Amino acid sequence: MKKYLGIILLTFITISCKGQSNSNVERNVGGPCQDCEAVLDFKMLNITPKATDTLPGFEKNEPKVKITGTVFQKDGKTPAENIVLYIYHTDRNGIYQPSEKPISWEKTHGQYRGWLNTGKDGKFTFYTFRPAPYPKVQEAEHIHIYVKEPNTIPYYIDSYFFESDSKLTTEKRKSQKNRGGSGIVKLKKENGIWTANRNLILGMNIPDYE
Repeated sequence: MKKYLGIILLTFITISCKGQSNSNVERNVGGPCQDCEAVLDFKMLNITPKATDTLPGFEKNEPKVKITGTVFQKDGKTPAENIVLYIYHTDRNGIYQPSEKPISWEKTHGQYRGWLNTGKDGKFTFYTFRPAPYPKVQEAEHIHIYVKEPNTIPYYIDSYFFESDSKLTTEKRKSQKNRGGSGIVKLKKENGIWTANRNLILGMNIPDYE
């Protein structure tokens, strides 16, 4: 009897341990990404991301931009809660300019970056300024954006591009993968600020996403 009780107890412990370890495993999606871990810098910086954020440099730079949107589950209809978005871009000279004392990925991504976290309605808004293209490189103006879902590793989606940018060529438009949906937005002047909306669909055109 003791022998059987021992076997049952050992089996229970084994199953429990497996359950605990699997609960901490994050889905590996999105394919290779050299700098996606930058999304997690908010933890090191003791930042609590909210649904609305204003990036550094917003007050001092023109033209000012407001970007809104809603994050949806894969069905494209259900709002997605607790989704962390990480955004960053160049300064008005096309440089990823860090501050005087950069920490972690700011050394590479520059100081014009921020984090958002969606509520139950899946909505988000961020204020920033329109970045300049890279100097001496035929690259359109853009804002990088990465996603961190619960229990999923961070992954990138299509950057924001501006419909009015003359450097956004037909070839460049066709080369986009539409990860998370199209990143090409049309700016419209509202209350004195250039505004655009882009909704995101989790898993859309993301490799290994189930």
